[in-house]
Amino acid sequence: MNVSFAVWTLTVVGLCVLVAVDFFIGRKPHDVSLKEAGTWTVVWVVLACLFGLGLAIYGGSKPTGEFFAGYITEKSLSVDNLFVFVLIMGKFAVPSQYQQRVLMVGVLVALVLRAGFIAAGAAIISTFSWVFYIFGAFLIWTAWKLVQDAKKGSHEEEYEENKLLKMAEKRFGVADRYHGTKLFIVENGKRIMTPMMVVMLAIGSTDVLFALDSIPAIYGLTQDPYIVFTANAFALMGLRQLYFLIGGLLKKLVHLSYGLSIILGFIGVKLVLHALHESGVHVPEISIPFSLGFIVLVLAVTTVTSLRASKKQEEAEAARSRA
Repeated sequence: MNVSFAVWTLTVVGLCVLVAVDFFIGRKPHDVSLKEAGTWTVVWVVLACLFGLGLAIYGGSKPTGEFFAGYITEKSLSVDNLFVFVLIMGKFAVPSQYQQRVLMVGVLVALVLRAGFIAAGAAIISTFSWVFYIFGAFLIWTAWKLVQDAKKGSHEEEYEENKLLKMAEKRFGVADRYHGTKLFIVENGKRIMTPMMVVMLAIGSTDVLFALDSIPAIYGLTQDPYIVFTANAFALMGLRQLYFLIGGLLKKLVHLSYGLSIILGFIGVKLVLHALHESGVHVPEISIPFSLGFIVLVLAVTTVTSLRASKKQEEAEAARSRA
């Protein structure tokens, strides 16, 4: 699409307003109820759908299909990322009333990081068409790694701090308890970090790794920076509420990693075919309607098989306990 500077400005301002509203709602630390989480999750999904319909009026069916394909893919990857958030929250024993503040800051950091990755990706793609080979190979490798991690049951492992986080803790020191939502305190005349700051750094640093997967994935569905940015933004919006809504269901999505690996592998192949086409090789290209249908089908099958497998496992455990 030929998006003018004015439309870009209005979109960014509109998203900033939505972020401000979300921040205002969660400004006071409190335990998020299922009703609150469910209501706002529906609101964010409806807003994304309305934006997609607006694209249909503004640009036609092609950008609309690309947006929804990208939005669903990014939302699915975000759900998988929630597994890591759960591990981080457990690792640092974040009190329930502070968890939404941590997630809110994490989403803001993710938005900023992804905006930077999107801008860099757009610049590279416009200059070097062969970068699609790299993106495609990276996604295929990521898909294979997801399968290997799923076989090992990596989601059950404990979260390990990265080197950057350990350096920050060593440099500033960390308080032995939470001090509300404060990020730094003065203790014995020295300014040190609170556990809240450490958790936010942990969430923010993992956001970088998440962006490395998600940006090539959506560029495999569309090369329009405007659609890439808005699909990512709407996918991240409501992630905080989704965390509280499906937190208990995450463990039941036992096949999610397999489904995401199929989707990422599919998009990786699509990128390679696109790169070959750009190089002048006559190969079939995968259409957006087919991509959207394939992604939805894989997620539906993955959800159904996950719930069935979880139910069988629960029944088997119940039978063993009775015996």
